Amino acid sequence: MADVEIISSSTCPFAQRTRMALIEKGIEFDLTAIDLNDKPDWFLEISPYGKVPVLRHNGAVIFESAVINEYLEEVFPERPLLPSDPYRRAQARIWIDFANVRFTPHVYKLMLAQDADAQAFQRERLTNALLMMEHEGLGKLGDGSYWMGDDISLVDLTFLPHMQRLGVLTHYRDFQIPDECVLLKAWLQLMGRRPSVSVGSASLDVLIENWRKYAENTSTGTTAADMRAA
Repeated sequence: MADVEIISSSTCPFAQRTRMALIEKGIEFDLTAIDLNDKPDWFLEISPYGKVPVLRHNGAVIFESAVINEYLEEVFPERPLLPSDPYRRAQARIWIDFANVRFTPHVYKLMLAQDADAQAFQRERLTNALLMMEHEGLGKLGDGSYWMGDDISLVDLTFLPHMQRLGVLTHYRDFQIPDECVLLKAWLQLMGRRPSVSVGSASLDVLIENWRKYAENTSTGTTAADMRAA
């Protein structure tokens, strides 16, 4: 039995971030999958928000994917996923925050929006976020094909799951990545070839069915409730 356990669900994009980080860092871990529609009592005792992922390591319990991934960086430094230079490290954290605050919420909000005006508003906001990621992110930071240069980082792992789910938005909301986002499209293809991504990713058909509850605004989950309230 490994010292690290990740508690996850099969299609949670936030848990996917941490599974990819564990694989990229070469950390052995046990995966415990739960049904978010029928959460066991023991899980609710260790996850105050009732969300995955949750990490258990040597008696410590950590939740929230961004915090978990930073914890893994500190405890398992051998295969770093953040730059060593303090300025570049700060830039990475700025874009991780952008992913969490200015990109990911608009993916959910466009999916949850039911009337044409609300969808148009969220479509514009999501498009603007993608254009900023293209020109101010990959267009300026990357010396290579990944977000922070020639090798993968936590920034890539933070953006990837919800970038994959733009295919679900295409299905339900006819949303397309802007044509000028050439670097983003190339990055998405590059990421798709990494073993950590292929192992942890659900197929588009599975995601489309799983996210139907968002498209119909019938989800009773914590994330949907958070996005409606924001």
